[in-house]
This record gives sequence, C-alpha cells and structure tokens, in this order.
Amino acid sequence: MPRRERNKFVKKNQVLELKIEDYAFGGKGIARIKSEDGSFVIFVPNTLPGQLVKAQISKSSKNYAEAKLIDVLEHSEDEVEVPFQDIPGAPYIQLPIDLQHQYKKESTLTLFKKIGKVENIEDLFDEFVTSPNVFHYRNKMEYGFSAIGYDRVAKRDKDEFTLGFKRRGVWWMGDNLEKDSGLFDKQLEDNLKNIRKYCIDTGLEPWHGPKKTGFFRYFVVRKSFKTDELLCNLVTTSPELSKFDLQAFAEFLKNIFGERLAGLLHTINDETGDRTIATAGSLDLVYGKDKVVEELLGLNFEISMKSFFQTNPKCAEKLYNKVVEYVLEDKTKVDNTVVMDLFCGTGTIGQIVASKSENAKIVGVDIVASAIEDAKKNAKRNNIDGLKFYAADVGKFLIAHPEFKDKIKTIILDPARAGIAPKTLQKIINLNADRMVYVSCNPATQARDTELLAEAGYQIKKISLVDQFPHTSHIETVVLFER
Repeated sequence: MPRRERNKFVKKNQVLELKIEDYAFGGKGIARIKSEDGSFVIFVPNTLPGQLVKAQISKSSKNYAEAKLIDVLEHSEDEVEVPFQDIPGAPYIQLPIDLQHQYKKESTLTLFKKIGKVENIEDLFDEFVTSPNVFHYRNKMEYGFSAIGYDRVAKRDKDEFTLGFKRRGVWWMGDNLEKDSGLFDKQLEDNLKNIRKYCIDTGLEPWHGPKKTGFFRYFVVRKSFKTDELLCNLVTTSPELSKFDLQAFAEFLKNIFGERLAGLLHTINDETGDRTIATAGSLDLVYGKDKVVEELLGLNFEISMKSFFQTNPKCAEKLYNKVVEYVLEDKTKVDNTVVMDLFCGTGTIGQIVASKSENAKIVGVDIVASAIEDAKKNAKRNNIDGLKFYAADVGKFLIAHPEFKDKIKTIILDPARAGIAPKTLQKIINLNADRMVYVSCNPATQARDTELLAEAGYQIKKISLVDQFPHTSHIETVVLFER
C-alpha cells in the first residue's frame, strides 16, 4: 500500500492564527498559507472574510485542511455591533443581513454549478426569500447546565454552575447566557440568569460532562407566536429528585412570566449521552398544559415538546407559500390527481396543497410514526379532506405500492439533511411523475441529487432560496424540476 504523502504546510491539532480571505458554502471561511512551495487552503467553519482567527487543524490532506474555530481575534470591517450576547448558534449576527444574503446566494448557486453540473443556474434563479423576523425568530431553544464554565476574560475553563450554551467545539464546557441572544424570546433569555440563580440556591449540582454526574441537565423552552405562550421542560437526573420541589419551581416561573407560562414539564434523563430526552426516561406534566398551538397560513397545529415543527414559523409560511406556488403553477398536474408528499413530516405542505386545490388526493409518507400521528390529528383539526398519511420508509413504501407508478403527475420532496438515498431516489424517479418540487435544508445533497435527476430527464425550471435561519450558514432551497 503506497504511503500517504505528508502535508508540508500543517499538522493535525496544530493551532494557527489565520486571516480569512473568502467564503465557501456552508459558512466555511477560506484561509491560505503561502510559501515557496505554493498556496495551501484551510477551511474554517463559522468565519467571515476579513476576520483574523485562532483555529486548530482538525483534518489534513495533500490539497487542503479543515480547522476548528477557537476564537475570533479581529473582526471583519464589515461587522457591526449588536446589543446581543454572542452565542455559537449565531456566528454571523454581527454581519449586516444584506451581506449575509449575498454570501448565501453566491455560495449556494456555485454549489449547483459545481456539484449539480447546472451551468446556467443564475438564469434559473427565481427569488431570495427573506425571513420576516431577522431577530427573535426561533420558537424553540435548548439551554444546557454544566459544572464547567468558560472564563471570557482569561479565555479558559473554570469550575462554575452554568446555564446557557456549550462553547463551540467543546462538548463539556458551558457558557452562561446573561442576556438576550437575539434569536429567541427576549424576556425568557433576559431572565435565564435568574433561573440559574434559583437552581444554584437549591444546592443541587449541574451536570458534569466528563464525570457524568449532577442533577440539572437541560432547560428547554417552546414558544407559540400565535398565543405568545411559553412551554418549559426541565430535564434532570433522578437520584436527588426528592430534594427538588417541582411545584415551587413552577410557581417561580409563573411569577416571572405570568400568563405567558403555558406549562411546565419535567423530564428524567439518567443516560450518560448528551441528549435532552432519554429513550427510557419519563416526561411528566408539572403545571398547566403540555402543548401549545401554532398557526401557519391560517391552519392550526398543536405542538408538544417532542413534536417536530418549523423553528422559524413566520419564515416557514413564506417557505410553504413558495412550495405551494411551484406545486400549483400547473394546476392540471394537481387538480383531480394524486399528489405524493414524500418525507412529509407533520404533513403541513400536503395540507396546504389540499386546501388550495380542486379534488386533489394527497398521499403523505414519512418514516417517523409520531410525525404521521401529528399529521393525521392536524388534518382532522383543520377539516381538510383528501389526505392519507402513511408511517413508512419512503423507499419501502414505493415498492409496496406499485399502483402509483405512472399515476402521479406531481411529487413533493422534503427530505432530512442527508438528502435522498440513491436507491430511494431511483424508486421516486420510477414513478414517472411529470414534475417534482424538491425542498431541501441542505443544498449540498440536493445539488448531488440534481445530477441523478438530470440523467433521468428532470431539469431545473426554477430555484428559490429561503433564509430560514438568519445569522447562521444555513439556507433552504425550493427547486421545481420538470421532465
């Protein structure tokens, strides 16, 4: 076996100061090391052109390296001051939103050129859909407890009871959230320090990641933009539960949030894994109700703590409007036909299409059984007929139902970040639909699938970008394919 050629520029785990020169898809800043041997590229996620950063090499090959961001030493001259606490979940919050949009559009369209082999992608570009709320747009946030904190002055770890977010790239180190992060509910986040003090005063310990010990683990909050209510979930271990008064904690939250507090749930999680809800744990209602109601495009959706729901519901309305616009662009391919809604989740898109079409039958399929149960309940609540939902793997479902072959004119696709497995995509292609509306939260996998769809005769007619998550590198795409 030939020896792997050693990298002459960097070594794994080496810590470097790097000037970011350019931006690649997915929020990867590009730095270059130049020497007599030439120029060598290093990708650093969550960075911007113009920044000077400290980063650690995590992966190295002959042609390039990847590094983990440790700290931003100098900001880009494009960045501006904002009145929010910086958190790992919003690395670009100091970059003006129009520049964020520019970076996202340019890098995403380049992706379709390089990976999807769509040379004229700019000609097919339809719209960049912006988020109605640039700040405070999220409807769910998970705050973690930790016994190891971060000293922002000394820039090192310290023993401290923390409640906030993990430091970027350090799973065992917490960072207290002292005020509004700009992403979630301002009143909640401004009071997180008071919730932390209440927990400290009980004398019970926060979770210690390396030791796998402690009582307090997570504080999870869902928000309804329709009702302005907050649904809270305190996650703890069980051994010292008798020492903690859950009812008193509920009263404490009621005193802060008043009628905004829809309910308090308590989850027991004794697993050592870093997840909020354990597979073998319990979820009990302490106070109030265990669900909130959200509205999307005039339809009501009941959301529990475990339900999947769009994180930015106001922007999700614009996303769904764009999807439905593409689906209904040719109503002859929808009215009085069967429309397949694959990877349908809680069935939101299918319900909207059914409500806006004439006698269309929507067949929704998703592997997550709880999502399908929610889909059925929501369809019943909204009095929408013509919907059938199946809890099944999409590929296996299509094998088990050959009667749909050559009967489908329109397919809606909304897969998870990993995209569509090639074998499953081939089964979808075999349905011989006239058109597909493909929604993706990961354009890289969608661009990959675009090449296979092109081989089967499906060409992009339109593509729109939807900025569901301002201040992050994430972007969603809606693509209309036609045969």
